[in-house]
Amino acid sequence: MNEGLATRCVHAGEVADPHGSPHTPIYTTTTFRFPSTAALLDVVEGRAAGALYTRYGLNPTIQALEEKLAAIEGAEAALAFCSGMAAESALFLTHGRRGIVCLGDAYGGTLELLAAQLPGLGIPTHLLLGDELDRLVDLLKQGVGLVFFETPTNPALELFDITAVSELAHGHGARVAVDNTFASPVNQNPLALGADFVVHSATKYLGGHSDLTAGALMGSKELIMPVWSWRKNLGQTIAPEIAAQLARSLRTLTVRVERQNASAMKIAEAMRAHPRIARVLYPGLPDFPGHDLAHRQMKGFGGMLTIAVEGGGQAATQVADALKLFALAPSLGGVESLVTQPCTTTHHGLTPEERRRRGISDAMLRLSVGLEEADDLIADLHQALG
Repeated sequence: MNEGLATRCVHAGEVADPHGSPHTPIYTTTTFRFPSTAALLDVVEGRAAGALYTRYGLNPTIQALEEKLAAIEGAEAALAFCSGMAAESALFLTHGRRGIVCLGDAYGGTLELLAAQLPGLGIPTHLLLGDELDRLVDLLKQGVGLVFFETPTNPALELFDITAVSELAHGHGARVAVDNTFASPVNQNPLALGADFVVHSATKYLGGHSDLTAGALMGSKELIMPVWSWRKNLGQTIAPEIAAQLARSLRTLTVRVERQNASAMKIAEAMRAHPRIARVLYPGLPDFPGHDLAHRQMKGFGGMLTIAVEGGGQAATQVADALKLFALAPSLGGVESLVTQPCTTTHHGLTPEERRRRGISDAMLRLSVGLEEADDLIADLHQALG
């Protein structure tokens, strides 16, 4: 049966419990016993599925979560990690050794990993801005093996055409990985658009309550299985308790994100009309540069928007400090609304020159819209701007 996303979020991966629990129990055990050496070897050597050792991820709670994660992105397989950065680093170490191209802006930790750390391991990395796509073909001709990008990006919400980039990369024998954290599987499905991998900071929309840290990687079994060994030996596996929390959160993913989509659109329209706002970046606005592309590859426009305050960085700081319902904090995707000034948090590690090159001004405030009443959030922004 071809079940809808909301149904998969609730039911996919759940293990039948002999006591009748509708949800997979939390198996906190580190190791699992076998009736015989033959049965143990069947699991160790891959002939049979089963629990073995939690650090390997062979734990029923973790495996149930991974089945659910794969189902919500339409993937053959998924791996759960202790953080989004763990998922990215394992992906890069497995499939990026021929070289990695990062398109457009990205999370500051991702940029640091690509620019400062992976080259020290002998992995060539190339950071291209969104208006430098013409350089991608030359890099692919040189043998780069992995193209990575966020869409929408952090924090300017720039969009990339997943299908077009995937076709170009595949034509040169490269793989494509899309960070789908900002969009979530509710709004966008990169695998269906041609990508090879989807990566998430599950701390954000998938977790949705600001109470867990986790990551996820989805794709085909053939491409995901080599990543498993890196996760195992780098100690990046999610804990069973966190896996159960994340599975709980996924059951409400669709209703949360659909509400956040609607509220973000309403707030974006209100901010566009405010005299103290120089610019509003939100894919749902008709004048957003990537609006037509958003209509083609997204089913919803997301709960993230970025505003630029008239008066520059100090003015933006004053607005952030004056907000009452929007909590001043990094991260995103929770039930509570958050505000962050990228130059002080997510992209603080970049030099002012590099931020300017990437179009990240000090006047920017990134808003993560939660589940409060949209009118109350608009009123909070109005009082802070006033």
